[in-house]
Amino acid sequence: MVTRRARGAAWLLAVLVTVLVTPAPADDRITPFLGEFAGTAVVPGGEELSPRDTRVRISAGEKGFRVAWTVLIHRGDGETRRRDFEAEFRPSPREGIYRSAMRRNLFGQAVPFDPLAGDPYVWARIEGDTLSVFALLITETGGYEMQVYDRTLVPEGLRLRYSRVRDGEILRTATGLLRRIG
Repeated sequence: MVTRRARGAAWLLAVLVTVLVTPAPADDRITPFLGEFAGTAVVPGGEELSPRDTRVRISAGEKGFRVAWTVLIHRGDGETRRRDFEAEFRPSPREGIYRSAMRRNLFGQAVPFDPLAGDPYVWARIEGDTLSVFALLITETGGYEMQVYDRTLVPEGLRLRYSRVRDGEILRTATGLLRRIG
């Protein structure tokens, strides 16, 4: 026969395991963005718009949150290219700004990539209803390229605005609507 005390201990253990195993978001700011979204973004290109199927998953991580996204680029010649990206973010000392934790250092700590080694330096910001992910690359000639993914909460899901700038020149923009799925 199971005693009342044993049932209480089992219940407490179950609650503790759930709390310890379930990742908590970095803070409440990320909570409205959590989920999976899919849609189409368009890139203006002369006379036509080039569609891109886009999917993003924003989830709570071990000590922050994770953003994973896929882009299917449909070319005019019928070819389709797939690009996959994923980044983990952790709180920084500055409110609303999150540092990337993209690789492990010598001591096993998650740290950003090294932009001087040709890797992108990635960070995120939550400002109001917009989650922005920034990727800064230092080019071979010492210039820069900046990619910005703004994902703004709207009743239908997320409004996406993407821009790519190299040394002050806008190379590409894309906009679209991503609807919550699942």
